[in-house]
Amino acid sequence: MTPDPALQAPPRPVRYTAEARDAGSAARAGRLDTPHGSVETPVFMPVGTLASIKGLTPDQVRATGSRMILANTYHLALRPGEETVAALGGLHKFMAWDGPILTDSGGFQVFSLADRAKITDKGASFRSHLDGRLLELTPERAVAIQEALGADVAMCLDQCPALPAEKVDIERAVNRTIAWAARCKAAKTRPDQALFGIVQGGSHEDLRARCAAELVAMDFDGYAVGGVSVGESRDEVRRALDVSVHRLPEDRPRYLMGVGRPQDLLDAVLAGIDMFDCVMPTRNGRNATCFTDAGQVKLRNAAHARDPRPLEEGCDCLACTKFSRAYLRHLFLAKEMLGPILASIHNLAYLQRLTRRMREAICEGRFVQLRLDVLEALGP
Repeated sequence: MTPDPALQAPPRPVRYTAEARDAGSAARAGRLDTPHGSVETPVFMPVGTLASIKGLTPDQVRATGSRMILANTYHLALRPGEETVAALGGLHKFMAWDGPILTDSGGFQVFSLADRAKITDKGASFRSHLDGRLLELTPERAVAIQEALGADVAMCLDQCPALPAEKVDIERAVNRTIAWAARCKAAKTRPDQALFGIVQGGSHEDLRARCAAELVAMDFDGYAVGGVSVGESRDEVRRALDVSVHRLPEDRPRYLMGVGRPQDLLDAVLAGIDMFDCVMPTRNGRNATCFTDAGQVKLRNAAHARDPRPLEEGCDCLACTKFSRAYLRHLFLAKEMLGPILASIHNLAYLQRLTRRMREAICEGRFVQLRLDVLEALGP
């Protein structure tokens, strides 16, 4: 019997397709189809909090291999305002980025600006860090802002408690996260924008299990693991992943929020994560610290004063193909803008190259060995 088309669920605005699985782990390689193009996973998303990857043009970001980026709901609602972005054609046109965009709901600001926020079951009220004016961020408002911005993926508003915290406080945050997720889903109106739920629960297996189960029952387009970039150890992050990821649907993208260290990306892909974002590569770049296969390079160190080598042999980024470590060090000491720009380009290119290597290893069934080899080269 042929199903009645009128009764079939509408196609999802963002769809995940698994293309390969590693034989020795939960690692998987896939494809994320969005209204603004397809993205191969695992995927690392550079962070453009204010609709700009700091110091880089969209063409420079794309040249690093980046295909999907992140912007922030709270910050863009304050400046320039989501109405302005919408009037100028939406976030893609506003920032001249033609690839997929994910917007963070503002939930992290509920955590990071806790001294400025009042949090209740209704939502969060902030005093702007710019001018002190009041911003009320409810689940409904978070969805409305993201719909006006027009990102491909919107995130549910969640509460991420500051750690360490008593279990009763983490449970309260989980209850709010679940209730807010239901309200976000009810508020959603755009058929061309995906909505992801966020699993919270700290290090408590029972809380994470319940949060994941209730969010999965709501049938979101994708799922994120939250609350793992607020000061935990690497072992604590691993435990949160082990508890959360296997409870999420196989046919939906899985996103680990706010993680960008190479070691953490390797651990998360091992656990079955597909998507990442973090300010670390560009923030570290602006502070003269660069990723390489042999560990971090601190460009201000005197050892690089006459070093003619590139940051990393074999890297095809602009910084490595044109300039020496000595020149890059000179730029930072002279406080020239080009230094942070080139270091940021290299760090993004490094993470994109790492995710490509992970994808290739998954497709060839050798991810576990690749992870061990990369971790050994990176050192402690």
